Amino acid sequence: MRWEGRRQSENIEDRRGMRVSRGGLVGGGIGTLAIALLVYFLGGDPTAVLQQAPVETTNEPYEESPNEAEWRQFTAVALADTEDVWNALFKEMGGEYREPTLVLFNGAVDSGCGFAEAAMGPFYCPQDEKLYIDLAFFDQLQEQLHASGDFPRAYVVAHEVGHHVQNLLGIANQVSGLQQRDPDAANQLSVRLELQADCFAGIYANRVGKYGDVLQAGDAQEAIDAAAAIGDDTLQRSQGRAVVPDSFTHGSSEQRMRWFSAGFKRGSVDDCDTFKAADL
Repeated sequence: MRWEGRRQSENIEDRRGMRVSRGGLVGGGIGTLAIALLVYFLGGDPTAVLQQAPVETTNEPYEESPNEAEWRQFTAVALADTEDVWNALFKEMGGEYREPTLVLFNGAVDSGCGFAEAAMGPFYCPQDEKLYIDLAFFDQLQEQLHASGDFPRAYVVAHEVGHHVQNLLGIANQVSGLQQRDPDAANQLSVRLELQADCFAGIYANRVGKYGDVLQAGDAQEAIDAAAAIGDDTLQRSQGRAVVPDSFTHGSSEQRMRWFSAGFKRGSVDDCDTFKAADL
């Protein structure tokens, strides 16, 4: 992805010099499995697992590494591209896009959804309409998940922005209501929500590819490979566990690749209605 010298979003809030600590746990700690799910799956609405305990915040000097400086600039360009894509799409749909803020943090952060540690991975908080990313996650993305290249980082940003789009369109609230009324369907609804966010990320890839000479050969495949690496079945196997489809919350590798590709193929929101799809 050609990103050097291109527009960077101004909707960036840098909190990396802020040190946040919990004032105590509320309702018990976060289980290892819950943390792992967020680390690997780039989860959506984190309110069910983030801690609502009081936090203490102090400001300390922060010096970013050369890698972080590059990733910060890249992330700002990717966010700017999502703004261009979704502003245009919402206009086509007769609406107005409200741009989210992306918060950079290191270690831990106090979000509108509660206290979060970096181990939880990137997430979107619908309460404050902000995306939260610790840039160290990009190390994990490459080293632990073997998602090589730079476009998987854009995919991460686009996926979380996809959750913001779901929030603006009222989809997230509808799904939350359905999950509360029918807990047995909660996992299946979560899968559909996450696959739609993947499809929206595919729309981003399709549309940004039309903004001049931006995408390079292999960029879309890098995103598809990243989607495969974070499929529920692939991660369960990598952890030495049996594959249990009923426990999926984000979809199999095949499903994540297929729905990203569905968005990428035509760049149409109509192609991303995972809730009407009989076969995910």
